[in-house]
Amino acid sequence: MAHAKNHDYHILAPSSWPLLGALAGFVMLFGAVLWMHDGTPFVFLGGFVAVLYVMFGWWRDVVLESRIGDHTPVVRIGLRYGFILFIMSEVMFFAAWFWSFFKHAMYPMNEYVGSEYVPPFIYQVDAFHLPLINTLVLLLSGCAVTWAHHALVHENNRKDLISGLAIGIVLGIVFTALQAYEYAHLLHEGWEFGGDKFYSNFFMATGFHGAHVIIGTIFLGVCLIRAMKGDFTPERHVGFEAAAWYWHFVDVVWLFLFFAVYVFGIPSN
Repeated sequence: MAHAKNHDYHILAPSSWPLLGALAGFVMLFGAVLWMHDGTPFVFLGGFVAVLYVMFGWWRDVVLESRIGDHTPVVRIGLRYGFILFIMSEVMFFAAWFWSFFKHAMYPMNEYVGSEYVPPFIYQVDAFHLPLINTLVLLLSGCAVTWAHHALVHENNRKDLISGLAIGIVLGIVFTALQAYEYAHLLHEGWEFGGDKFYSNFFMATGFHGAHVIIGTIFLGVCLIRAMKGDFTPERHVGFEAAAWYWHFVDVVWLFLFFAVYVFGIPSN
């Protein structure tokens, strides 16, 4: 139940989530280092489960704060600015992979000074078959999310909001399935996760994007559950707005990946 406020700001109560999140993140990354040095994955998995628990609990508290009226217009502006800064950090993350991809494409030198780089003989990918289909699938999912946003903000139409979110989620799952099929096919044709600069850049750039699609699909799924429970109004929908922004960011990154990696970047044999 909402309570009356006599100011525009949210004074946070003491919380253990930041400390627990830091400890869980440390355990997860420390476990990943142990795992990559011939250790067992159990420390990493324990930290990963702890991170998921912190994320669920912390974001649940944020949703409850919104329901009781703590998210005033000023607070909602701050939340939007915070998420914009997060997306900007994600832009720079992918910019690093594009930089690496184009740097090695323009200056394909081997690690030994004076030696000549010999590109690998690879199975040629037709950008206008499966990659183009995946591009259309992701763009259609973005259209569905935009439809859901319009239905909420301009029409207060909860039925179309739920339908648009559901369609966007299904198409996101289809994209992930098609990318998994593509990876399996490429590995069968002789591609490798490492061993050459091209392989490394291709799988790291497209693989991290695939991870972002999975995260975005979960993000939209949480919004769908909240919408079905009656959350979100035309005035109060910061969580859904953040999910829509994130999904459109994923769409735009894929467009750059499609043209840079698939259309222009794959060497011809």
